[in-house]
Amino acid sequence: MAPAVPMLRLANVEVVYDDVILVLKGLSLEVPKGQIVALLGSNGAGKSTTLKAISGLLRAEEGEVTDGAIELDGERIESLDPEQIVRRGIFQVMEGRRVFEDLTVDENLTMGGYTRRDVAGLRRDRELCFDYFPRLRERRRQIAGYLSGGEQQMLAISRALMARPRLILLDEPSLGLAPLLVQEIFRIIAKINQEEKTTMLLVEQNANVALSIAQFGYIMESGRIVLDGDTEKLKSNEDVREFYLGGGEGKKSYKAVKSYRRRKRWLS
Repeated sequence: MAPAVPMLRLANVEVVYDDVILVLKGLSLEVPKGQIVALLGSNGAGKSTTLKAISGLLRAEEGEVTDGAIELDGERIESLDPEQIVRRGIFQVMEGRRVFEDLTVDENLTMGGYTRRDVAGLRRDRELCFDYFPRLRERRRQIAGYLSGGEQQMLAISRALMARPRLILLDEPSLGLAPLLVQEIFRIIAKINQEEKTTMLLVEQNANVALSIAQFGYIMESGRIVLDGDTEKLKSNEDVREFYLGGGEGKKSYKAVKSYRRRKRWLS
């Protein structure tokens, strides 16, 4: 599924919060260069924790990688500070967008490129963001806190692009958006991946839309990977269809997942 040395590799990673709460339990995954990889799972599975372990943001929440390795191009990064990780080419788009609400659209984009010193490149990439998201061009001098939810998500992705990242970590980009906006955002995410060759790890509860643009996916439950494969394999899997794609017979709640896993159907 991946080159001999993937761009990003997590090997048996454990994460503990507050020295007592084990959240990731030996998690392993790989993200090949130039691909979109989806990480799917229900609430509480550990998806956002996985991204924060990669980006170095765990410490802000009293979390720590206590075992395993996180490698970027074969070099371990789990002990680096977030700013060092950003300078190595990883940028996380946080759940809930987290734009600088008191700054304008233009100022938010400037903040995204704070690690860069190539003025001409920054100017070019700002125009590139406006080409991908024309609404932001129209609102470039507007205070970000007054943008709609969809426009703030566009701004959050554009702010990431201003860092000229090699790998973008996307945390629930569909959260709180209307279905038509979700389709538009994901169409542009796929376009950025194709045109800019930007590698992406996409955390998402909306499995249908995530698998429509990803090349490979992982299913996560209770801090572990329980299933992985290319997107066609996952979309055709009976268990994935039943619990994530809405294609099963009848209706079942996520509460049934626990007994479902006890039958070991994920591992068959």
